[in-house]
Amino acid sequence: MNRFFLGTIGALAMGLAAPASAADMAARPYTKAPMLAPAVVYNWTGFYIGGHIGGAWRNNNNTFGGITGGNGDSGRFLGGVQGGADYQFAGSNWVIGIEGQYSWLDRDNSNGFIFPAGPAAGFVFYNDQRALGSVTGRLGYAWGPALLYAKGGYAYSETRNYLAFAGAPFLGVYDRGHRDGYTVGAGLEYMFTPNWSVKGEYMYYNFDRYRFTTPVVLAPFGEWRNDVHTVKLGLNYRFNWGGPGVARY
Repeated sequence: MNRFFLGTIGALAMGLAAPASAADMAARPYTKAPMLAPAVVYNWTGFYIGGHIGGAWRNNNNTFGGITGGNGDSGRFLGGVQGGADYQFAGSNWVIGIEGQYSWLDRDNSNGFIFPAGPAAGFVFYNDQRALGSVTGRLGYAWGPALLYAKGGYAYSETRNYLAFAGAPFLGVYDRGHRDGYTVGAGLEYMFTPNWSVKGEYMYYNFDRYRFTTPVVLAPFGEWRNDVHTVKLGLNYRFNWGGPGVARY
């Protein structure tokens, strides 16, 4: 009986010791699941200002009345400024905007006409386009940090015209002036930081045609084309209302 009693006591002691030993074991470490990086939602809504550089060339190789004018299609450097505003529709990739641009051009004396014979003999005329301006609307489609857009609207040309006879300046309406016209173009803009974007674009400007009206001896020589092609590389600082780098989890 004593042996049975002692065996029972020993079994109970061992049973009680087992849970205590398990409790003394190190707890299993807990590893937190890694957080996923937030998706970036780019917002094109806001104002911007910036500058640009590029090149311009004319497309006006003209021959009229037996007189061949300078083609003026050699490339010229341009540089200027721009500013505007965009609005991206909520939940959409479509962006609309308005932009103003002004570009200064290198001096150009290649667009000239020399009248060697007839009543107009002795006259020399040069048309020097000095600056281009525009106010355009634009429509774009954005995916991530990139925006592909088309634009069009009002265009302005500042010119310096020179007319001489027998080497002496013929003053009057040809001294200076401006032309109104239209422009269309397209480009690609890329937002490489939350507030900075770079863009490349092509623009075509049309300012109708020039016509000789005075002096009378030049009137029979008619008119010539006056359009311009440009390519520009621009940099913008964007004051985005919603911030282009909004995080979405």
